[in-house]
Amino acid sequence: MALPIKVEDEYYTYADFLEWDEDFRAELLDGEILMMAPPLTNHQDISGELFFQIRSFLENKKCKVYASPFGVRLFPKKDKSDDTVFLPDIVVVCDSNKLDDYGCNGAPDLVIEIISPSTARYDRIYKLRKYQKAGVREYWIVDPILKSVEVYILENNRYVVSSYDETEKIPVTVLKGCTVDLAAVFTG
Repeated sequence: MALPIKVEDEYYTYADFLEWDEDFRAELLDGEILMMAPPLTNHQDISGELFFQIRSFLENKKCKVYASPFGVRLFPKKDKSDDTVFLPDIVVVCDSNKLDDYGCNGAPDLVIEIISPSTARYDRIYKLRKYQKAGVREYWIVDPILKSVEVYILENNRYVVSSYDETEKIPVTVLKGCTVDLAAVFTG
């Protein structure tokens, strides 16, 4: 995925976002359109394995896992004037009241972003701040090059970070009993 690129010098809202063509892959950050390129094959392999492991654990449970493109409105407004909508790689939502036909309204329980060299800053700074402010309980940043994962757990409204490498299994804090085997995630 290439670095999100600002499209125009205008201010956009979720209402505008809903009018865009389904094939127009972009996020909104504080009213700015950020274009997104299609992900690389390695990115898709990693995303698919993460989704598979989490989905397998969630079978017959109340929480649901979704893969991109899946809209997340961190600060939804009834009039759809909110100006930030992300399309994380993987999202887990345990409160079905947050779901509608277009995605999640409010903070998901878990968000996973798979970075590339061009998106690392965006995911590690801008998105991290927004996720923390919104109350996302667990945020993962997956680095395919370093074959590592940074796990941010929300404690007292601040993230506490732990790092894992390709040889480890990560406990999913928001899903008691769930672990993700990174050896399987990073094979290929």
